[in-house]
Amino acid sequence: MTTNAGNAASSPAKAYRKRIGLIADSPNFPGVWDQTVEKVRLADELGYDAIWLGESWGYELFTSMSDLVRATKRIKVGAGIANVYSRTPALIASTIATLDERSGGRILLGLGPSGANVVEHWHGVKFEKPLKRTREYIEIIRTILRGEKLIYQGEFFKLERGFKLRFTPPRADLPIYVAALGPKYIELTGELADGVLPIYWPSHKWGELRQQLDEGSHKAGRPPHSAAIAPYITTVILPENVSEEERQAARRRAAAPLAYYVGKMGVYYAGMLTRHGFGEEVKAVINGWQQGMKTAVEIASQRLLDATALIGTPAEIVAKLDSWAELGVDEPLLSMPSGTPEEAATQLGALMDALKA
Repeated sequence: MTTNAGNAASSPAKAYRKRIGLIADSPNFPGVWDQTVEKVRLADELGYDAIWLGESWGYELFTSMSDLVRATKRIKVGAGIANVYSRTPALIASTIATLDERSGGRILLGLGPSGANVVEHWHGVKFEKPLKRTREYIEIIRTILRGEKLIYQGEFFKLERGFKLRFTPPRADLPIYVAALGPKYIELTGELADGVLPIYWPSHKWGELRQQLDEGSHKAGRPPHSAAIAPYITTVILPENVSEEERQAARRRAAAPLAYYVGKMGVYYAGMLTRHGFGEEVKAVINGWQQGMKTAVEIASQRLLDATALIGTPAEIVAKLDSWAELGVDEPLLSMPSGTPEEAATQLGALMDALKA
């Protein structure tokens, strides 16, 4: 470990280094899940700030979060994300308040719409007015966490009996983040939430994202920078003596999820990247899927990867994160390293040393 551990993170320009989070895998087999829990435990010991866990149509989100709470001592545990269709806002509020109590105040809540295919064909709920629905969820959850009587008149929810949560929530201000990509959703996030969780947002557009968030905050009478920028970033940590062949293999690994999000996750990511100047790259990836995943991955351009992913040695990754922080990133959320827990610990330890240098 380096001896000047606190110096870099104490600099205002590098304050983000104390807020580095990780994104945990959510595999399909309990044996692998045990390894995920162990990786999170090691990340906790190394001093990473937060761990975020997703949900699709596999393991249930909050049960898995409770596993991580029990296995750790200080790291924050985030729901990234709970969709606003499959659970009521009251159920989400009581769930996160319970977990927050049991964890000693370490829970973060991410909300978002998910997508029409998942909502309608897995949950069987009509995918309609996601922006309005997200607003109502945040407002109702905030009311419950404040310990107030739940009286609410909205388009989706009309709640008149004045129920209150039957225990005192530990934190009325438990942080709520929103998975937002479109301008209206980003403005809503700045208005009501504590952070935004963008995926594959290109790095040269962080300033634009900040402006949109602050416009929402201003609308609500909140100060600028009320909502943090906490992007999910595909990350591959390489050893210092990495060969060019290994670098290229790492780029292919990073290109695989990017190609999937662009070509197979509805229109959101393709549309966002197109708006931000990557229209040709997006079309190429989508056309590549006609020949199969291998072609789509191979077509994903270096320019697109450079703008959205972190691939390099720990020092290279930190240098890029420093530049992204100057452009507006507050809380980078990096991919958990693949491999065994021991291999992940080596990579995470090397990255933490570089962050403290």
